[in-house]
Amino acid sequence: MTKTPNRRGFLLSGAVIGAGALVSACTSNEPAAQPSAAAAAPTAAAAAGGNDQPGTQVTIGFSAPAADHGWIAAIAKNAEAAAKQYSDVVFKPVEPTNDINQQISAVESLIQAKVDVLVLLPNDGQQLNQVARQAMDAGIPVVNLDRVFPDKLSYRTWIGGDNYGMGVAAGHYIGKALKEKGVTNPVIVEIQGIATLPLTQDRSKGFADALKSYGFSVTAKQDAQFTVESGTEVTANLLQAHKKIDAIWNHDDDQGIGVLAAIKEAGRDEFIMVGGAGSANAMREIQSGSGVLAATVTYSPTMASSAIKLARLIAQGKGMSDLTENQVPQSVTLASETITKDNVATYLPLGFES
Repeated sequence: MTKTPNRRGFLLSGAVIGAGALVSACTSNEPAAQPSAAAAAPTAAAAAGGNDQPGTQVTIGFSAPAADHGWIAAIAKNAEAAAKQYSDVVFKPVEPTNDINQQISAVESLIQAKVDVLVLLPNDGQQLNQVARQAMDAGIPVVNLDRVFPDKLSYRTWIGGDNYGMGVAAGHYIGKALKEKGVTNPVIVEIQGIATLPLTQDRSKGFADALKSYGFSVTAKQDAQFTVESGTEVTANLLQAHKKIDAIWNHDDDQGIGVLAAIKEAGRDEFIMVGGAGSANAMREIQSGSGVLAATVTYSPTMASSAIKLARLIAQGKGMSDLTENQVPQSVTLASETITKDNVATYLPLGFES
């Protein structure tokens, strides 16, 4: 499941709202219903009151990369599930693709169909910037999901995760755990996704900055290309190179399947491990308490559910009911939350299958 560059794009400043909080804030204050983990569906209940009451019918166009790994697959599922909650939403997805030109053509078809609003997760924000601008110039608001367009005139609202915050959350969990154990001069290993990507660099910087506050630093790091196979190979090499390790942070739970396989194969359990993104299988591993995986830090695909909700509100000329402003914010950054054995049952319904 090789991942294309800018999978989880650059961040803009904006409101910092947790994934679960955003789902309810977009609509009403009613408690959220939680579906099964397998469905990886959003937490919001079916349309009930406030902004959830049926309004003007809107057509939401949707385009995203091909679902060739768990996180992207969950993006598409969450978007569709959120749209189905509303009788006033016509959901119009186009064929997912990892081909830039095909995605541009697909978005152009949505513009020609005159959808009311477009939710777009581009394969590459830079390369799809112009077609998003075309939509905006045609009077179709664009909700830019995750990988950001460089031109602010190309989108009405951006929503995505906090890559730097992921690193900070992982660093604080590991730093605190090692301090509590009285560990000094620890061996801390970092397994990245693709090292050259800005998102990876943001995660690594957040991790290093957080560890610094405990007087710690990363001993060794290597990228695993966001694949299970590379996760296995890279981890095996790191385990061989370091006969004793105190902590590992793996950036991505999809590649974490391979990371955990290598750890189990080597029979190593002297360290704690933190994952990244929040997959269901990682959460089940945490819940079992049977291995080294103690926590994972979220980069939740529930952002797609929230993108659909924001798109509906924008198309209907509404704001977010829990905010004073009459319009949906221009930028929404989801907080990276830390999932441990203590709270994993709450987060498991949000997990995506790797």
